[in-house]
Amino acid sequence: MPAKKQLNGSADEVEIAFYDAIARGDLDGMMALWAEDEEIICVHPNSPRLIGHADIRASWEAIFENGNMHIHTRQLHAIHNVLTAVHNLIEEFHPRDQIAQDVHIIATNVYVKTPRGWRITMHHASVAAGPAPVDLSKADVLH
Repeated sequence: MPAKKQLNGSADEVEIAFYDAIARGDLDGMMALWAEDEEIICVHPNSPRLIGHADIRASWEAIFENGNMHIHTRQLHAIHNVLTAVHNLIEEFHPRDQIAQDVHIIATNVYVKTPRGWRITMHHASVAAGPAPVDLSKADVLH
């Protein structure tokens, strides 16, 4: 996806571009999606809170040095208003060199509407214990 489309899309489109940049290991494409504010925040699983472009960029650069990652997202719960969007979802991530495990990551992505379009202001991901929660929207439920 060309960078220009990534920069002018909806919060949903920015999220798609975010995970696409992760899959491609595209550091510049990823960082173009973040708000210009120096108060942006990123929390990777089992890691400290990072604040600001320099620290966030350095963290993703180190992650991408280990190769591309493919994260499948599911169970999106989104709250949108005129200037803010909050997405909470499950990330299915299988490290390349590890035995398959039932590991899931719960992520919250916060987007703000800026003069340049929707941008990421926070990404918080943490490993959750136990099996991934059942997607109730797809489960057979008796009423």
